[in-house]
Amino acid sequence: MKKSRNDMRVVRHERLRRTLAGTSEIPRMAVFHSLSHIYVQIIDDNKGHTLVAASTLEKSVRENVKGTCNQDAARVIGKLAAERAKAKGIKSVVFDRGGHMYHGKVKALADAAREAGLKF
Repeated sequence: MKKSRNDMRVVRHERLRRTLAGTSEIPRMAVFHSLSHIYVQIIDDNKGHTLVAASTLEKSVRENVKGTCNQDAARVIGKLAAERAKAKGIKSVVFDRGGHMYHGKVKALADAAREAGLKF
């Protein structure tokens, strides 16, 4: 039986996670997008804690963007996550694309986070 696109994404993500891990010095920036929303978490994998989170579910974000799952929304979320990370003293992260291909929304989010000052 043929696997769905999401099943294949999960396989790719598991393969990525074998080598990617965040520490307290350099946490992991995990990106996920559904058909409706975009989510970002900055995670310390050693402790299992989320240090920073941002998503298009937040009311302040939804008011500033036209759609909740497009490249414009991804740019806003990337910038917001980077600003929150810098406020907590996080300067560099390990980028975890979550099994998604690195183009479109994921690339827009990553570029906006880099422009806002995160290093990865």
